[in-house]
Amino acid sequence: MSSKFDSFQKRRLQSSYFSVVISIALVLFMVGILGLVLLKSTFVANRVKEKVAITLFLKDDVSPGNRNKLKEAIQKEAFTKTIIYTSKEKAAKIYSEEIGEDFLEFLGKNPLKNAIDIYLNADFVTPEKMQQIEERFLKNQLVADVSYDKPLINLLTKNIKRVSFWLLIVSGFFGLVAMFLINSSIRLSIYSKRFNIKTMQMVGATKGFIRRPFIWQSIKLATIGALLALIALAVVVYYVDKYAPSLHLLTDYITLGYLVGGVFISAFLISWISTFFATQRFLNLQTDELYY
Repeated sequence: MSSKFDSFQKRRLQSSYFSVVISIALVLFMVGILGLVLLKSTFVANRVKEKVAITLFLKDDVSPGNRNKLKEAIQKEAFTKTIIYTSKEKAAKIYSEEIGEDFLEFLGKNPLKNAIDIYLNADFVTPEKMQQIEERFLKNQLVADVSYDKPLINLLTKNIKRVSFWLLIVSGFFGLVAMFLINSSIRLSIYSKRFNIKTMQMVGATKGFIRRPFIWQSIKLATIGALLALIALAVVVYYVDKYAPSLHLLTDYITLGYLVGGVFISAFLISWISTFFATQRFLNLQTDELYY
């Protein structure tokens, strides 16, 4: 009879551990997906920003030597990602192809100017910083005019801030939900051992001594859950990279590192904190309160 009871208790304990691991894995998988979206949203936003250019129109009397010196100076600037030089002759040819006729025959001369397109690093694509760059180049004696799409920059900055704000709100909300779900799973696991906790306390074991094996057990279960979550995330990352290669998920080692580290740290912290307070609660209960 005792053997059957022990076997039942063992199966019950294993079932409890299994449910905790699965709960933690599912929650961490959800958190990992949100973290991946949050991290890659920054990447996508930066990619969009880096397609924005400021165009410098050069004066007609600028010599090739001075023009090359200007290009070299611009390339060394912190805000420069890359530059593209377009001569007035090439610009005229492109414009003629766009309108379907040679406008130079009608005008008799080329009214266009040599131009340098400056594609900026993402951090500098804001209305304030681009205005500062514009004002700086307008003072340059080689530059006739500076042009960029100001309404587009304002709209782009506003929308990116809005999307980032709501992503943070949603991620924070689901992060709290994850903490509560993992906490509930661990509390239920410890609840089944509340009589063992009280027995150990009654025979003189200290709270730290009683709490320690529960914390280590929860960390082990959380680690297994984190590994399962990362395996599922790896499958998602593989297929997303396969169908959206422009995101460069598999080669973005920094993002993947943050994702793996975030999942393991979340699993460790949530399991440790949840177990600490769950065991503390049962340690503080009176014996007759354990039945409720």
